[in-house]
Amino acid sequence: MSSDGKKRKRPKPYETQFPVELFLNSLPSSKPDFCRLIAVVSIAAAVAVACNFVATSFSQPPKPFCDTTSDPDGSPFDYCEPCPENGECYDGKLKCIDGYRKHVNLCVRDGDVDKAAMKLSKWVEVRLCEAYAQLLCSGTGKCWVSKDELFNELDNYNLGDNHRVDESIYAPAKQRAIQNIHSLLETKRDDYGIEEFKCPESLVNHYKPLSCVVQQWLIKHALLSILTFLSLVGCIFIANRAYQRHHLSVRAEHLYHEVCDILEEKPLESRRVNGECEPWIVASWLRDHLLSPKERKDPLLWRKVEELIQEDSRIDQYPKLLKGESKVVWEWQVEGSLGSSEKRKKTDGNTPELKKSMNSCSTVHRRVHAG
Repeated sequence: MSSDGKKRKRPKPYETQFPVELFLNSLPSSKPDFCRLIAVVSIAAAVAVACNFVATSFSQPPKPFCDTTSDPDGSPFDYCEPCPENGECYDGKLKCIDGYRKHVNLCVRDGDVDKAAMKLSKWVEVRLCEAYAQLLCSGTGKCWVSKDELFNELDNYNLGDNHRVDESIYAPAKQRAIQNIHSLLETKRDDYGIEEFKCPESLVNHYKPLSCVVQQWLIKHALLSILTFLSLVGCIFIANRAYQRHHLSVRAEHLYHEVCDILEEKPLESRRVNGECEPWIVASWLRDHLLSPKERKDPLLWRKVEELIQEDSRIDQYPKLLKGESKVVWEWQVEGSLGSSEKRKKTDGNTPELKKSMNSCSTVHRRVHAG
């Protein structure tokens, strides 16, 4: 048979739609690829777990708050949320006390209440400290203020239009301001048990006027103040006397040099006019000519000049009878110039004019006839 001669192909014992080689080829072939696969699978699993947790949490209704009056140790916290601090819980609801506001499941301080409380407590501090400072300085004012009086003044203060506090926060702000005042001011109770407040000594000094502080310091250190004042007056007096003596000495020396220049030129002028002009000059004429009217009232200045003239051996002084009256005259005794007058001419522009007026014979003759 022809069919016997042909060999039929036997089918393979195991044949699938997806070959094994294709599946094996899809697996990572290296260690880095396998690590990346593990990381991707881990991230996907974590995201799935987180999404499931979030979905479960949002799907559950929030726990009610435990009542404030309930015993915390016996409360089933698995079924209710503990009431937070500064809050009051009834029927599973939270209500924050005055001065606090609800934030998620907590009661936090209200910033507006804090600002209003600081404003009120600062006003109380200024009010009490200024009154006490006035009492210490002038004897008028108050030292201790009762709590009731302070509350009334706070209410009146809040009625003002310029510093009114909102009514919704005034009550908690007032209570918190009183708490701040307790920690800042001194407190005591009077004979009737009423609480009173007073500005402390360390704080009242900042509210005293400068004049009051100076006055109290002077009274407290009276002896030291008197000694300091006398020392200051003495120093001023000594410095003034020293300045006056120095000024007098400088001015007298300047006048002395002018007198020497005039007397030195006098003999030369007399020889130029053939002896018609006297070689001497009356001392009182020089005084009236050189001194200003104000300087003539101080006899010490010209006395200093006379002392310098007496100590100068180049100048001779002797009495002279002029029109029946004895006058002291000065005369230069050294022939020629010593050079000092020429130097002074260059430094003092007024000296030549002064000597010219004093050395003119007509001037001397007019003074002799007038004398």
